[in-house]
Parts: sequence; structure tokens; C-alpha cells
Amino acid sequence: MGSRSRARQVAAALGFVGLLLAALGAVMIVMVPSIIKQQVLKNVRIDPSSLSFNMWKEIPVPFYLSVYFFDVINPNEILQGQKPQVRERGPYVYREFRHKSNITFNDNDTVSFLEYRSYQFQPHKSRGLESDYIVIPNILVLSASVMMEDRPMSLKLIMTFAFSALGERAFVNRTVGEIMWGYEDPLIHLINKYFPNMFPFKGKFGLFAELNNSDSGLFTVFTGVKDFSRIHLVDKWNGLSKVNFWHSDQCNMINGTSGQMWAPFMTPESSLEFYSPEACRSMKLIYKEQGVFEGIPTFRFVAPNTLFANGSVYPPNEGFCPCMESGIQNVSTCRQTGKIEPVVLPLLWFAESGAMEGETLQTFYTQLVLMPKVLHYAQYVLLALGCVLLFIPIVYQIRSQGPKDAESQPSLAPQSDQLPSPYTPLLQDSLSGQPTSPQI
Repeated sequence: MGSRSRARQVAAALGFVGLLLAALGAVMIVMVPSIIKQQVLKNVRIDPSSLSFNMWKEIPVPFYLSVYFFDVINPNEILQGQKPQVRERGPYVYREFRHKSNITFNDNDTVSFLEYRSYQFQPHKSRGLESDYIVIPNILVLSASVMMEDRPMSLKLIMTFAFSALGERAFVNRTVGEIMWGYEDPLIHLINKYFPNMFPFKGKFGLFAELNNSDSGLFTVFTGVKDFSRIHLVDKWNGLSKVNFWHSDQCNMINGTSGQMWAPFMTPESSLEFYSPEACRSMKLIYKEQGVFEGIPTFRFVAPNTLFANGSVYPPNEGFCPCMESGIQNVSTCRQTGKIEPVVLPLLWFAESGAMEGETLQTFYTQLVLMPKVLHYAQYVLLALGCVLLFIPIVYQIRSQGPKDAESQPSLAPQSDQLPSPYTPLLQDSLSGQPTSPQI
């Protein structure tokens, strides 16, 4: 009898424990996702107390700038009107370091900051050294010639004499380091002395000289502390809630984030929208497919065909005109300031023949944040010469190039009757970043 009583008591106890565990499990099914979500919301906001604040302040993902130069192998023949023949050199890889400075929290749930970038050459990742010599068009001569087109003939003759006296040529043979970060040229000093404000740079000239140890403008973004639905969204850039570079309100809008972090809990229906100071406009990427990074589910986002489509193909892009071929973005209206004249149209060239497709931007998703994995604009050149970019579209398909019409060629030339075609390829660069391990 006693054993039966104890058995019933044990059974009752086990039943009670089972019921309790079942109830606890049911509660956890309901509560745990909510608790996890609350912890995520708490720790992705821009707040010094959040787990992700230091990640936001100093991006832990190693970014690499890979530069490929197009080494001109027939410069003399080009001057006679032949098509350019080039060979690709590189990549020359640079580690990009980013850190935010001047961080100021505002009363309206926003934070303002400057993000600085610096570059360090990575010889072990590169195919070549910074001491390698490359033959490229003489951008200084080409730019000066174009800027003198509307000047009196007397000034043109003076400039032509200066080219000859200084030994300037249509092509230059410089090292990678000089092309990237700057070299002395007497033409710069002469023009700055006799034609002030014609060139937007002083001293050395380099394609990326102004990018090193530079910032991309003052961003003011929402912290998400008071209103999580607006986390990371840009409130203002350089004090502007919209830009005035373009010809429509839609094109001038500053949408999305600053391009580094987005809100968590994204779905295939989500899109990645951000403002790019380099392109002077907002961009939107759309979901393409799922993937896995070290066991963590990821979403891959790419640029739609319409992103850089010609205005005649995609009417909403008419505000970015004067329109070029699809895939080319004219940024001359926003990359120059002061008294500098519109030089040659500085352009962003995307993809081979128009639509920007393929592996453009990838993302990886951790349990807390969504960050850029690969920032690969296939950006053939944005000659960041400080306030203005002083070159012409860089074309990917060499076979489609030819000498420019004589009537549109600059009238000044340091040698021969022609300067290099504006479509002579110069360089291709890409920026990528990949975490070594998930940042949880």
C-alpha cells in the first residue's frame, strides 16, 4: 500500500513538473523572441552604452581599395589618331582605415560626425609595387588645354609656349605611388601663379591625394534611442536636408543611411538605401538572394538596372541629366566649387555597357547589425582633385574606343596635333571589405 502511495506521489510530482516545464516552454516561445528583439534594439542604437557603439565608431571590417591601372603601350600612335592599346596593371591594394571623429549628440535624437579615411599600401596583397612605372595621359596638360578653350588666342599661345618650355608631354611615365598620392609638376606652379583659381589644387598632383586622411562630409543621422524606426537614417549632410546638385526634387533627396549600417530585422522585401557623397546622390539596392557567412544567414543586395539608367530609358533619372549613356553618372555639377570653370565632365562609369549588375554590394548579417561586406562600385575613376574632378569618362571596353572628332579636340597640344582621346582608359578601382569573423 505504501509503495503504491509513493508511486502516485512521484507520478503526481512528475506530472506537475512536466506541466510546469510545458508552461515554461510555452512562455519562452512567446517571450524569448521578444526579449531577444528588445536586446537587439537596445544594442544597435547609436548610444555609448550599446554593444555596437564601438563598431559604429570605428568599423572593425577591414576594407581594401584595389586599383588597376591601364598602362598605355602606344602613346605615340595615339597622338596620330590610332586607338589606345593598354595593358592592365595591378591590383595595387591599399588597406582603408575609417574612424569617426567630432561625434556630437544632438537634442533631436541625432548624432553628427565626420568619418576620416586613410590608406596603407599592402604589398602582400598586391601584384606589383608602388615603385612600378605606368604610362598614363598627362591629366594636367589635358585639363589645362580644355580650360583654355574659351580663352583669347593670346593666352592659348602663352600656354602652348609654357607646355614647350616646361617639357610637358601628352603622356607621362610615373610611379604608382606618384600617380596615387601626388608628384611635383612645374605646370601647377605656373598656372597657379598666372591663372589663379584655374586649378583646384596646390603643390602636388595625385589622383587620390585629396582622399587620404580626408572626410566625406558632416553626417547627421538618427540614433534610434527615442524612435527606433529612424535608426541610422540621415537627417542632414553638411547641414542640408536635401542637395541642390540636380534638376528635380526627387533626385536631390537625401535618403537612407550613410551607407555603413542599416536597421536589423531585414527581410527579402527590404531594400538598402543610402546617400553617397562621392556620387552626390542617394542610391537604393534591392534584394537578390540569400547566402550564409560562417553559419550566419545573409542577404545579398545588388543595384537594379535602373540605378544609373539614362533618363530616356528611366524617366525618374532625367533629373540627373545632362544624360550620358546608361551606366554613366555625370557628377560635374557637384564635384566643383568656387570660380573653377566646368572643366571636362567628371563621370562615374558603372559596368560595361550600362546597367550596373552583378556583385555590386553584398552584405553580411550578424545577430545585431547589418554592415557592408563589399563596397564595389566598379568605379573606374572619380578623380578626386579636391573640389573638382579633372578628367573624362574612363571606358571599360577598349575596343569601342576611337579618336575624338577633330572639331571637338582641345586646340592646345604639347606635342603632335592631338592630345590623348578623352576615352583613353586610366584606372579601375574597387573597395571591398569582409569580416574575419562574425561580430556579435
